[in-house]
Amino acid sequence: MNDSTLPDTSARRTRAIAVACLLGLIVLGVAWELVLAPLRPGGTWLALKVLPLCIPLAGLLKYRMYSYRWLSLLVWVYFTEGVVRGYSDRPPGNWYGLIEVALCVVLFVACAMHVRLRLKRANAVRAAAPGTDATTAPASS
Repeated sequence: MNDSTLPDTSARRTRAIAVACLLGLIVLGVAWELVLAPLRPGGTWLALKVLPLCIPLAGLLKYRMYSYRWLSLLVWVYFTEGVVRGYSDRPPGNWYGLIEVALCVVLFVACAMHVRLRLKRANAVRAAAPGTDATTAPASS
């Protein structure tokens, strides 16, 4: 990571929020299907639904922009599940669905803000660099 992409305090804060929400979704998904309100007594294989959420975790911890962008798209699958189960399940399952919706919304906002802050800072550093034109992107080799 070079100086232009090192995260500032705001980006670190959004990363912390994103990681916390992602971990919350993973824990909630596993606990929901195995212990809290499984569809069948003893739990179900639906607990494996959280495996795709484990993939971007390493990227978030390493400040990889691609992971934030990818996760901001993936999170809508879990949002949809939370909405459906929040309004179709009986208590307590419906409460877990609504918690999942809340975690998804906060995760999406944190990812979007993180990407925005990082791009804004990279553009500011590029504009401040001597001998560069801020209106054109650097040539890639």
